[in-house]
Amino acid sequence: MSVASTLKRNILTVVMLVFIAGLVMSFATPEYRQGESSLAGRTAHDFEFILDGKMTHLSDLRGKVVVLNFWATWCPPCVEETASLNTLQAQIASQGGVVLGVSVDDDASAYERFLTDNHVSFPTYRDTTKKIAASYGTKMYPETYLIDRHGKFARKIIGPQAWDEGDILLYVQSLLIQK
Repeated sequence: MSVASTLKRNILTVVMLVFIAGLVMSFATPEYRQGESSLAGRTAHDFEFILDGKMTHLSDLRGKVVVLNFWATWCPPCVEETASLNTLQAQIASQGGVVLGVSVDDDASAYERFLTDNHVSFPTYRDTTKKIAASYGTKMYPETYLIDRHGKFARKIIGPQAWDEGDILLYVQSLLIQK
């Protein structure tokens, strides 16, 4: 085998490896996962939670666009997206939207400290049983469900997002203008 043919084969191998790595990265990034709509149109699972000291149901939020975010204090990607969820809450509250966080933390003091340290401005509920997340099939954190004003799933998003910018913000805004 000549040096030229070996060099050509090595270059082709590198090009193919770069292509495959790029393809894998495109599927692994949150941008790709923004589009999962396999649940679209199904009614969101109703559940009970305590909001402002009283028992509430997800169905009580019908008429609002709900950004239902499952998270935990021990989850670095969850921590990463908290500031943008705060900003999103501020942007959508006056338009009939709400970010609703459901934490799966066992440690009450870590949960409370996190809310204070990160100035969490959206309603949250700590579900120590983890039954709510399990009923949604959530296994990875953060995981977020976008629910329209009629209580129907619009999208499921796995992984952290910059909720206050880009395509994901435009998508949430599109849900807010739908009646």
